[in-house]
Amino acid sequence: MPMADVIASEAPKRTTHSKIKEWALKFILLTAFTMALGLAQGWAASRTYQSDYPAGFHTGVLHGILMPAALPGLLLGQNLKIYAPNNSGRPYNIGYILGINGCGTVFFGIAFWQRQAKQKRT
Repeated sequence: MPMADVIASEAPKRTTHSKIKEWALKFILLTAFTMALGLAQGWAASRTYQSDYPAGFHTGVLHGILMPAALPGLLLGQNLKIYAPNNSGRPYNIGYILGINGCGTVFFGIAFWQRQAKQKRT
C-alpha cells in the first residue's frame, strides 16, 4: 500500500452529523452565557451604579464584564447604564477594560472552540 493511502486513511473524518452537534453545543453554550450575563446585568445595575460613592477597580471589572450584556436592552430602547460616571479614574478604567476583554475572551473562546481529534497511538 502506498504511503499516501496510509496517511489518507488515518486522517479523521468529520461527518456532517458531528459538525451539527458541535454547532448546536456552541449555540446552547453561547445562549446560556448570554442569558447569565443579562440576568447578572439586571441584578447588578441597581446595586453598583450608585452616585454616592466612586466606583473603583473591582467595580470597573464588574461593569466591564456586564457591559456586553446591556446590548440587547439598549437595542430594545431601554436606557441602561454601562459606565459609572462617578468613578476613581484610572483604576476604574483599567478594571473596566480588563472586564470587557475577559468577557470577550470567554465569549469568543466558546464561539471558536474546536474539539480536539483523538490521535491514534502507533
